[in-house]
Amino acid sequence: MRGLLLPRATVLIIIMVLAIGLATPSVKAQQSDDLASLNQQVVALYGAGKYAEATDVAKRSLAVAERQFGPEHPAVSTALNNLAMLYGQQGRHAEAEPLYTRALAIGEKVAGADHPFVAVAINNLATLYANQARYAEAEPLVRRALAIREKELGRDHPDVAVTLNNLASIERDLGRYEAAEPLYKRSLEILEKALGPDDRRVATALDNLGQLYREQGRYADAATLFARAIGIAEKALGPDHHDVGIPINDLAGLYSDQGRYSDAEPLYKRALAITEKSSCH
Repeated sequence: MRGLLLPRATVLIIIMVLAIGLATPSVKAQQSDDLASLNQQVVALYGAGKYAEATDVAKRSLAVAERQFGPEHPAVSTALNNLAMLYGQQGRHAEAEPLYTRALAIGEKVAGADHPFVAVAINNLATLYANQARYAEAEPLVRRALAIREKELGRDHPDVAVTLNNLASIERDLGRYEAAEPLYKRSLEILEKALGPDDRRVATALDNLGQLYREQGRYADAATLFARAIGIAEKALGPDHHDVGIPINDLAGLYSDQGRYSDAEPLYKRALAITEKSSCH
């Protein structure tokens, strides 16, 4: 898959803070400050692109959740999901898959097969499969997550946009461009309406649609989207965040496709510098 990381991963993933939606008030009250703090640290480190540090904290969060609530609690599913997501972001797919599978099983048991909480685990397992080009396994999972979210959250919810983006990315990677484009456009429209035009997730959606146009040879359309994605990402994340390097790299690739090597080179160098800097975290 293409678009979120270098190496690329177009599908959008969701990191869960706490399984609050499944917890009763008494359970929420029981959740320790340590567990809440650990989950918040995971989210913050992930947002900063500090995956190695986030992984260490996510392991601690899982241990605390299992110790406090036992092996089949929503908080454990959340911790498993977040640790698996971090492994996947680092290319550690073999370690991520059993964690996602366990998180999904817990969610289905405690919430039911059609709960939005379960859709998160489904979406993220599909992401893992798609990033390994296991499309036959990924596609039905994404469609299942989309059906759950549209039914339970409404057609204009940001989580629906995430799933639409992921389905579009699978269609694109399978070369089904006519099917991918309306999905990408609907995802982008929902995100812009729900989150505003300057949200980092809008930048990702723009970059992914730009990649589709690039693959179709629609270079002018792609360049416009990449440039906008860069501007939003820089504003939202700062110029040196690793996610800023993605649309920069993609714009460089577009220029290279067109033989505009003098335009591509400084962009490639900047993307490389950002990636090297973030990999040191």
